[in-house]
Amino acid sequence: MQDRRRFTLEFKRQVVEELLSGISTPGQISRKHEISGGLLYYWKRRYQQGKLGNESSHPEALKERIKELERIVGQLTMDNDFLKKALAHSLEASRKKESLLPLRIPSGLVPSKGGAK
Repeated sequence: MQDRRRFTLEFKRQVVEELLSGISTPGQISRKHEISGGLLYYWKRRYQQGKLGNESSHPEALKERIKELERIVGQLTMDNDFLKKALAHSLEASRKKESLLPLRIPSGLVPSKGGAK
């Protein structure tokens, strides 16, 4: 009977990060490192919980990502409000503006009958 293999936290982290990067499929990773798919997903779950020695970096990275996304949402909200106001102003101005073309011919002008003579 074989002894159970032991994997370091660094190795587990490396394998899970390879899975999360999408470079290789789970099947390819399992064959490459000779581990079962169940073990691979178990490690992935533990990685997401921060139990593979990644506690300090993973939550901090997520906090930074959240902060950046909140900043982007704020900027997009401001841009959206500005564009809505500009559109409303533009529509209001176009309603107020009359056509530049005369609606009737002034009495002193006689319209041309057209054509060259």
